[in-house]
Amino acid sequence: MSKTESAHLILGVTGASGIYAARRLVDKSRWPVDLVASRWGRAVAGTECGGLAEIESFARKVYAADDLYAPLSSGSVPTVGMVVLPCSAHTMAQMAAGLGDSLITRAAHCQLKERRPLILCLREAPLTLIDLENARRLSQAGAVIMPMSPPFFMFAGRDPQTVTYHDLMDAFADRVLAVLGQPAERTWEDVR
Repeated sequence: MSKTESAHLILGVTGASGIYAARRLVDKSRWPVDLVASRWGRAVAGTECGGLAEIESFARKVYAADDLYAPLSSGSVPTVGMVVLPCSAHTMAQMAAGLGDSLITRAAHCQLKERRPLILCLREAPLTLIDLENARRLSQAGAVIMPMSPPFFMFAGRDPQTVTYHDLMDAFADRVLAVLGQPAERTWEDVR
């Protein structure tokens, strides 16, 4: 599928931890990306990493988190799926409770009901029993819970001092896109 086709990828941003992985996901995606940042995700990104302007410049469209009239609110709008990166435990709890009171949670609900991929890149640690139960409920509903744990195995044989944060987040973005069906630039076989 090319970036000119109608199906697109939805990216929800609900925090700033790991925001570089979200930036790389937008850059590497073979699908056009529609971006929605929660109010708090936007605020924290502004405080911790200078804001979302760079990610927004690469997105196909940027939607306000309270725009429930946006096309992303309808399951009839074709998507290849949705990634929430980073995903806060709060947003995961809203989704697990079936709430659709923001564009992020409504779009996530649409992905689940239409049986499309929903990948939640959880940024919290440690997790409470409540968080684990919410993750279990969403997993049973069809979501993929993908904690922000970079694939360290991709750097086997490299001096650990040469592996950068950007390397780790880049490899994580590749893993997320691979779950959606986009072949990764490198795999474990490439580093053996």
